[in-house]
Amino acid sequence: MVNIKLKNINNFNCKDINLDIKDGEMMVLIGQTGAGKTTILNVISGLIPYEGSVYFNGKCMDNVSPAKRDVGYLFQSFALFPNLTVRENISFGLEVKDFDKNQINTRVDELTSLFGIEHIANRYPKGLSGGEKQRVAFARTLATNPKILLLDEPFSNLDPRTANILRNEMKNLQKELNITTVFVTHNQKEAFELADRVAVIKNGIIEQVSKPMDILFNPYTQSVHHLLGSPTILRCDEVKELDFGLAKVTCGSLSLVVINDGEPFDKVAILSYEIRLSKYPIDSVIPNKFKAKLVDVVAIGKSIVQLVVEIQNTKLTVELSKTNWNQLGIEVSENIYIAIPFGSIITSIK
Repeated sequence: MVNIKLKNINNFNCKDINLDIKDGEMMVLIGQTGAGKTTILNVISGLIPYEGSVYFNGKCMDNVSPAKRDVGYLFQSFALFPNLTVRENISFGLEVKDFDKNQINTRVDELTSLFGIEHIANRYPKGLSGGEKQRVAFARTLATNPKILLLDEPFSNLDPRTANILRNEMKNLQKELNITTVFVTHNQKEAFELADRVAVIKNGIIEQVSKPMDILFNPYTQSVHHLLGSPTILRCDEVKELDFGLAKVTCGSLSLVVINDGEPFDKVAILSYEIRLSKYPIDSVIPNKFKAKLVDVVAIGKSIVQLVVEIQNTKLTVELSKTNWNQLGIEVSENIYIAIPFGSIITSIK
């Protein structure tokens, strides 16, 4: 397929961006709103002016129009044509490129089957659910067999359950097609689940490009650590294998049950945004439930609150929305109950 090289890219929102994206790789760009993530997608696709150079397989694309860059771009809004049916939306790009009618029909049949949307092929967008619209938009993006796929927060307008299902489908499809993909998100969970590598961007500058676990356990800067929600990193003093693919780990005075696939590990990261909090004991099958003390509260921006809680002399960082924090009704130094789901604990291989 295609490898992408960005060399000394500058414009109104990017500052000397240098980035190599490998053939068939899923590169995830993560950063806060306005960091420059979407701008990089627009530079790759040729939709905006820039200084520097973009290369596809070593070929300079700076003077190549967007229509000839062979890029599929899935926008956050899906941008379906409301006056066209599902089938007509998918076929639109093929018609613009003058594919013959038989080729168009064959390709649309392939894509509606691939995305499981044959039964809605004659509907209009207004009659579709959010998940169905996303599948149609994705099918339309792939219709012309682009060599590069650009995805701009495609799941941000979906409910969590639908987003999770479609995220898994998209990940499997991307690997099956082996298409070079650049995926933009501000969601750490998405980044860790999808990425071969992650590029962390702040104020138009790339601060780190690494594999997800390297980003998590070895952030280059404090701002990278904060962007990931300031996960708590603990060194394991003892690891004891249990049944059913689990292990019990002791980290200082704190013991946790974690998912264990048999690989050795000596550190765990507890994702701050996955921890559950309550003013009362938590009635749950989750084994990692504790009574803790609230030590500190810090506002992060306009909508996030970061808490420090102490369990058995171990301090953990927790992030939640201001709305949820206000509903808790807990003051510093008061007791709080927490539950740490399996999915919020990530182990680091030795």
